[in-house]
Amino acid sequence: MSSHMAGLGLDKMKLGNPQSFLDQEEADDQQLLEPEAWRTYTERRNALREFLTSDLSPHLLKRHHARMQLLRKCSYYIEVLPKHLALGDQNPLVLPSAVFQLIDPWKFQRMKKVGTAQTKIQLLLLGDLLEQLDHGRAELDALLQSPDPRPFLADWALVERRLADVSAVMDSFLTMMVPGRLHVKHRLVSDVSAAKIPHIWLMLSTKMPVMFDRKESAAHQDWARLRWFVTIQPAASEQYELRFRLLDPRTQQECAQCGVIPVAACTFDVRNLLPNRSYKFTIKRAETSTLVYEPWKDSLTLQTKPGPLEGPTLSHSVREMIF
Repeated sequence: MSSHMAGLGLDKMKLGNPQSFLDQEEADDQQLLEPEAWRTYTERRNALREFLTSDLSPHLLKRHHARMQLLRKCSYYIEVLPKHLALGDQNPLVLPSAVFQLIDPWKFQRMKKVGTAQTKIQLLLLGDLLEQLDHGRAELDALLQSPDPRPFLADWALVERRLADVSAVMDSFLTMMVPGRLHVKHRLVSDVSAAKIPHIWLMLSTKMPVMFDRKESAAHQDWARLRWFVTIQPAASEQYELRFRLLDPRTQQECAQCGVIPVAACTFDVRNLLPNRSYKFTIKRAETSTLVYEPWKDSLTLQTKPGPLEGPTLSHSVREMIF
């Protein structure tokens, strides 16, 4: 990449120049170039500008970065999907729940490890591809801002190759954004004598992260109300796991101020908290047998309000007793 761009005149770029200076440079170039060469130069320059403002715009890259951050917080699962049998076949084995019962548990655990590795690799590759897009856009934008006409004339083949490379990276990035199939090397169903067992696909699926509603979650004197949400609501209700613990416990008894609470809704009131203390809360989906990777869970720190004998009321009473 660097050898290509060296031939494009990157070492002679004059970045950060005022637009008036660039306009003067272009006017000087127009006087030096033949009409046909000038027309070719402006057409190719406009083509590069169009690419950078549409196919690789800063707004688009910003959206991809936001999507990447979201994917790093998602939960990833294995889905068991049978291939479709003949049209009209009512065999109950085609149902995913029924097929799941036929899978060898030990082999399925091995495939979960494969799913975990594949997910981690996919996220790393996505991050690398996004970095390549950022770098590629910066290089092409530097060419566009440079008054040097050579990259758009004698060295245009190198620019076209760079454009093709960046476009290929974008295609790979968009394709990899969607989790794909897991490659199964061996049969997952041990009972080969079972009648009409369908072929099985294992797919990776994504669930959006669970996040606290920071506007609706609040702590009171001895209790806290927690609310959370999922960006894309699931079709069926989900089970969640709410954890809490007291920060900086001062006694052995205070160390017991923690717990794990299974919740089937998106809100819960945690009772029997200590007043005027800080608590850390975390929320995640309850773990299931198909979970393969969950790198992130949301956390929230809240401080309960002072009790009736704490804060300004207590200090005011003490002053009255002294005087």
